[in-house]
Amino acid sequence: MSVAVQTNTADLLRELLATRILILDGAMGTMIQRHKLDEAAFRGDRFANHPMKVSGCNDLICLTQPQVIEKIHREYFEAGADIAETNTFNAQAISLAHYGLEEHAYEINKAAAEIARRAADEFSARTPARPRFVAGSISSTTKLLSDFSKCELTSRLTTFDELVEAYKTQVLGLIDGGVDILFPETAIDTLNVKACLFAIEQAFEERGIRLPVMTSFTVADMSGRSVSGHGPESFWISVEHAGPLSVGINCALGPKQMRPLIESLAAAAPIFISAHPNAGLPNAFGEYDESPEEMAHVLREWADNGWLNIVGGCCGTTPAHIHAIAQAVREFTPRALPKLPEYTRLAGQEPLVIRPESNFTMVGERTNVTGSRKFAKLVLSGDFEAAGAVAREQVTGGANILDINMDEALLDGEQAMTKFVNLISAEPDVARIPFMIDSSKWSVIEAGLKCVQGKPVVNSISLKEGEEKFLEQARLVRRYGAAVVVMAFDEGGQATSVEHRVQIADRIYKLLTEEVGFSP
Repeated sequence: MSVAVQTNTADLLRELLATRILILDGAMGTMIQRHKLDEAAFRGDRFANHPMKVSGCNDLICLTQPQVIEKIHREYFEAGADIAETNTFNAQAISLAHYGLEEHAYEINKAAAEIARRAADEFSARTPARPRFVAGSISSTTKLLSDFSKCELTSRLTTFDELVEAYKTQVLGLIDGGVDILFPETAIDTLNVKACLFAIEQAFEERGIRLPVMTSFTVADMSGRSVSGHGPESFWISVEHAGPLSVGINCALGPKQMRPLIESLAAAAPIFISAHPNAGLPNAFGEYDESPEEMAHVLREWADNGWLNIVGGCCGTTPAHIHAIAQAVREFTPRALPKLPEYTRLAGQEPLVIRPESNFTMVGERTNVTGSRKFAKLVLSGDFEAAGAVAREQVTGGANILDINMDEALLDGEQAMTKFVNLISAEPDVARIPFMIDSSKWSVIEAGLKCVQGKPVVNSISLKEGEEKFLEQARLVRRYGAAVVVMAFDEGGQATSVEHRVQIADRIYKLLTEEVGFSP
């Protein structure tokens, strides 16, 4: 396993964030619309004969009208931005396929990063004491792993592996183009973000480099939850395994409506907090009316309350908004990182924090083919709907975690695990609690992890196949964003005495915390 080289960008950003609130830029789409580009302008000479309509594919402009994008970056830097986001929000194969441009994903991302890099370097050279940064913008894509609306409950429009492949190509383009930061943002589906974070780790290994990662989610409505059902705390718990530089909220709401969400996130996460809200809620024409002064007034209060480390604007915001925000927050010290207790934190759609004063954490085992004959018969007969009712009964009966096991000789374990987890993930009453993906077969565990939202638990891994295999699986468990149960086995078999159990536990603890990077 190659070790990625850490750039000094993360250290520099941490130094700056300790002294002042950094300013993120504003909306890219809003600014592109001001240029009133027609179909011919989107196509340029290179794509003049492209067989599909491309107007609306803002990412393509990085290849056909790069001067437009560079001008926008310059305007935001002039307005006071410290960080510019690349024009790559939908520049991965899944979203670009709508325009027949998927084969150009790497090239678009590399070009976009180079455009933003030129602008950032120019402004950094003007004021060396105030460096400018480039963040690679990455969306949830146009296909969500929580979306079952156009297919059966047991299947999805895309897969975790397809997302990882698409994201990796995008991330490699951004890295090769020279971004300082990778920024999965406007996350509406937490599992899509986890696929992105998984791909980022693959790209880091491939390029032998490690960049800081920011991440930000958005909510679907005034409920304060994403499309996949996560609020601020459960989203944070779901992505903390990746060790991001910051976590934030953006888009969806104006600053007035976003206020309680950013307050909640600032209290839950012990890392830097970002916020870039829309310029209010959209009007009847889909436009945003909140003025720079109105936005700046609200965000000034957030800064005064000690909630912010990074702030900017999303839909409807312009350089005028960013200038007003920068002026409004410049006198305030950034949010101090809170010292939070290191409890076990899991998440379905709701967080589950196991504290010293917590009562027994109840694991529902009836959705386990080896623990319930009724459940096994339902799954073997293909009656997944009725099997889902067993899961609902477990949750209403008080289960805090739902154990799912498909280890039956007559079952295709990977397929059964995928179908069942997809099914119950679509039921909020069940999906609100964390899932425990339980199997003696690693491929079945991976199948479950690729479908489950939030932060699940893996049950289990052990040392019985040796330390190398244990470390390989443990690293993957962490990369998928799961907690882990470890069996008291080693190369010699199951522990049969207290001394042997303690010896194995001590060895495993050191491996997980010192070599793999799990929190103690």
